[in-house]
Amino acid sequence: MKVAIIGAGNLGLAIANGLIRSNAITQLYLTKREVKALTSYTEYENVYATADNVLATNKSDIVIIAVQPRQTADILEEIRSVLTDKHVLISVVTGFSIAKIESIVGENTFVIRSMPNTAIEVGESMTCLCSNQLGKQRIAIAEAIFNRLGTSLIIPENQMQAATVICASGIAFWMRLIRATTQGAIQLGFEADEAHQLAMQTSFGAAKLLIDSGKHPEEEIDRVTTPRGCTISGLNEMEHQGLSSSLIKGIVTSFDKINDIKNT
Repeated sequence: MKVAIIGAGNLGLAIANGLIRSNAITQLYLTKREVKALTSYTEYENVYATADNVLATNKSDIVIIAVQPRQTADILEEIRSVLTDKHVLISVVTGFSIAKIESIVGENTFVIRSMPNTAIEVGESMTCLCSNQLGKQRIAIAEAIFNRLGTSLIIPENQMQAATVICASGIAFWMRLIRATTQGAIQLGFEADEAHQLAMQTSFGAAKLLIDSGKHPEEEIDRVTTPRGCTISGLNEMEHQGLSSSLIKGIVTSFDKINDIKNT
């Protein structure tokens, strides 16, 4: 699989790291204006760094666009003349619709929108996918890529904004919850490194329980709550303080903001 990542910033490099780690590529081109920042990646076999987006596109079959929304149109204009029927164009750009992409590269291009999160770097991303009509013929390729880097789900394009909040922004939300748990553990007497380890592994274990069992969270909560026990007392106090409500409000606020960005 010959892949180009146009825009090797934070998300682009997270994808690159995941592809390299999982041996998912036969060749990888990374592009960035400041190529020197990518020097360490060229130590890997068949990984190349360049500032030339056209060159990277020409050398690849799968082109992943991972630039800022304001840069996307210019990038697509730059590479459209070298796109052929062999190319699959995958955009991870927030809020840049398939219709906008098609208006630049045409409807005869395999276009897929993807919304991964930064856990892709460790092979644990939740990635949502959608495509144009032609792209439906190649969306299995995108699934194969992102399933090697976590889990993927095909959704309608009109849900991509919501998926961005739940999956991409969601990483930050969960990080904040882990940090809060760490702070609580420190207050209870653990050293900072111990508290961090306890919070991380417990969070990971909770998610793994649900993934492996397929159970609803409340079923697992019931297993660890006893009458008049410490767990139910803690949960009730958190709910009195608005834990679930504030999390839901935060998610909705992020969704409103991303729609504001889309409409500006």
